[in-house]
Amino acid sequence: MTPDPRSILIVLHGSVGDVTRALPLANLLRRRYPTARLSWSVEPAVFPLVEHHPAVDNVILFDRNYWWKSLAPFLRRIRSERFDLVLDLQRLLKSGLISWWSGAPHRLGFHRYDAKEFNWLFNNHHIPPAGDGISKLSHYLMFAQLLGIDPHPVEWRLHLPPQEETGVEKMLREIEGPFAVFFTGSRWESKKWFPTETARCAAEVQRRYGLEIVLLGGREEAPFASEVQGSGLQRLKNWVGATSLRQAIGILARAEVAVGPDTGLMHLCAAVGTPVVSLWGATSPARTGPHGFGDLIVQGKAPCSPCYLRRCPIGRICMRSIDIEEVIGKVGRALSRKTHDDAQL
Repeated sequence: MTPDPRSILIVLHGSVGDVTRALPLANLLRRRYPTARLSWSVEPAVFPLVEHHPAVDNVILFDRNYWWKSLAPFLRRIRSERFDLVLDLQRLLKSGLISWWSGAPHRLGFHRYDAKEFNWLFNNHHIPPAGDGISKLSHYLMFAQLLGIDPHPVEWRLHLPPQEETGVEKMLREIEGPFAVFFTGSRWESKKWFPTETARCAAEVQRRYGLEIVLLGGREEAPFASEVQGSGLQRLKNWVGATSLRQAIGILARAEVAVGPDTGLMHLCAAVGTPVVSLWGATSPARTGPHGFGDLIVQGKAPCSPCYLRRCPIGRICMRSIDIEEVIGKVGRALSRKTHDDAQL
């Protein structure tokens, strides 16, 4: 395909991790079509990721929590933009309907073998089948290849405006020296580590490497963070539920290393270049691992892993099997790599 679009729409209402991994595709589209108007259809939770992104000209917001009020205005905007090209990156019925409703002559979607909920019926061009054996990032970049675009370089260009950078710097004045970030949870219960293990690991990272500890996560993870905080760990800042998504980006960008399970914050670390030690059990790092940090993966062991179940019926034995010493060793490796990379600058 070699269209010459004037107006492009990306449809992806997904999680923080999904939208983050689609940013390199947006950058490639901007480079290939510099004069085109690039819009992105999203929901409020991920709006901060694309709101000020240099590749995105226009954000079309759909508030699912108030769908009865937002649906009609949302659809009117989709139709009124008169898109030439739509990239449906979500592969669900909902995104397929949005793509079709746009009326765009070129609507790119996933192959029927990779799509869900008959999504492929609503698009008229499809990337080749790939299955789940490749990373989501690579899967998204296949849309660039279908358009004849070289899928390199992989760039996120995820930066905060100066006033937000200043705000993050002000927050970090409360921390004395270099710090490590620990993620406290995930939307899936099955992906979570455990408060006791998190506290023990953080304490050892602090003892061996002299790093302050920062806890990050959503409000729903506050009980987990309280358990970690109650372990007696010194020099710890609990910011779980206390930061915006954009503040979290700024904090992650300044961390020496991050540790945690498969979650959106893990992908944001990769996007801002912070080494992340990722912990795996219910899901597969081959599909959803952080780009560029495959050597820092710690894989839990269980006969059923990866199960892709949101809730585990057997006590998360895969996550329970993760060895703290292995995690700490990966932290040391990450810090050595960062020191080397800094020395090259």
